[in-house]
Amino acid sequence: MALSEGDRAPDFTMATDGGGSVSLSALKGQWVVLYFYPRDDTPGCTKEACGFRDALPAFQKLNATVIGVSRDTVAKHEKFKTEHDLTFPLAADEDGSVCEAYGVWVEKNMYGKKSMGIERATFLIAPDGTLAKIWRKVKVPGHVEAVQEALEAA
Repeated sequence: MALSEGDRAPDFTMATDGGGSVSLSALKGQWVVLYFYPRDDTPGCTKEACGFRDALPAFQKLNATVIGVSRDTVAKHEKFKTEHDLTFPLAADEDGSVCEAYGVWVEKNMYGKKSMGIERATFLIAPDGTLAKIWRKVKVPGHVEAVQEALEAA
C-alpha cells in the first residue's frame, strides 16, 4: 500500500552516525524532513545533502529536524558527513525495513538493466505524526527550496 498525504507516517528507529539513533516517536511535536537518497558520496546525493546542510538554519527556525536516510552503513555515513561537513543526522537503514515502509525501495531501470534501489524521495512529517507532503522521484535542483516553501506554508 502506497503512502499518501494525510496518512500516519510509519514509525522507525535507525542507527545514525556518531553511534546514536533516531526514532520518529522521539521527534513528536516537531516537523521532520525525512529524505531518502540512493548512496553516500555520489554526485546527486552529495548535492542534495549539501543543499539541506546549507538550508538547515532556516529549517531549524521552522521547528524542523532534517534526517537523511540510505541503506549505507553508519561507517559510510560518518565518512560522508565528515567529508562534506554535514550537520544533520544520517540514518542507516541497512536492512531496508524503513525504505520498504515508506515505499521507496523500488525497481530501477538503468541502461536496460533492472535492479532494486532507493527512489529519491522526501517526506514532510507534521508534528502530529501525519504525512503533510510527499515528494517522489525527486530531482535535486530546486528540491530543498520546495521543501522549505512547503514547510513555511504549513
